[in-house]
Amino acid sequence: MRRLSRNASGLTKDEYAVLDALRTPAAIQDFLDALPMNWEKDGPTYRSPRGVLAERKAHCIEGALLAATTLWIHGEPPVVMDLSAVEGKGDTDHVIALYRRAGHWGAVSKTNHAVLRFRDPVYHSPRELALSYFNEWFLPTGEKTLECYGKPLHLTRFGTGWITAPDAQAIVDAVSIGVHYDLVPKGGWRHVRSADSMERKAASSPEWPRSDPRT
Repeated sequence: MRRLSRNASGLTKDEYAVLDALRTPAAIQDFLDALPMNWEKDGPTYRSPRGVLAERKAHCIEGALLAATTLWIHGEPPVVMDLSAVEGKGDTDHVIALYRRAGHWGAVSKTNHAVLRFRDPVYHSPRELALSYFNEWFLPTGEKTLECYGKPLHLTRFGTGWITAPDAQAIVDAVSIGVHYDLVPKGGWRHVRSADSMERKAASSPEWPRSDPRT
């Protein structure tokens, strides 16, 4: 795929240089990990990559869009995928950016916990990649709630204006209403074991607490 040029991206020289320097998925992940979590203290946000660079903080879909843009800059398809929880459990979706190496899928993921993080490119399909998050996705009670994953969304269909737009609401809407595929076989939920106390303890420490003034 052709690299996304600076002129096509709409980014300034300095903005583009920041992303151009992130030459591998691992480097992109390191950059996202260093960004404080966006706790949306002043209300919901869906910042574009430009907005993330300006505010220097992000939540999952904002991080996924920045990662996808960076991959595009380096000549890779900008693709994101939604991971969706069972409705009515008080949980929220998680969005990741996908990449491929030697025909295998990996993911860049902005999260605030010890789980649901980066994935190395060892998975044969987006479904297999999504399943790798299943055992890590649970409520504080230990109940596992990852229900389905969305069809990977190629962001080229939206042009490039979203990269510098005031917000990325159109992409957020497309991610949430797109086709989704169940992960648990019919009747399979009754066989799912809750996370044990050790797993819950390991997952309970946030990387960026809400009390941190940088968030």
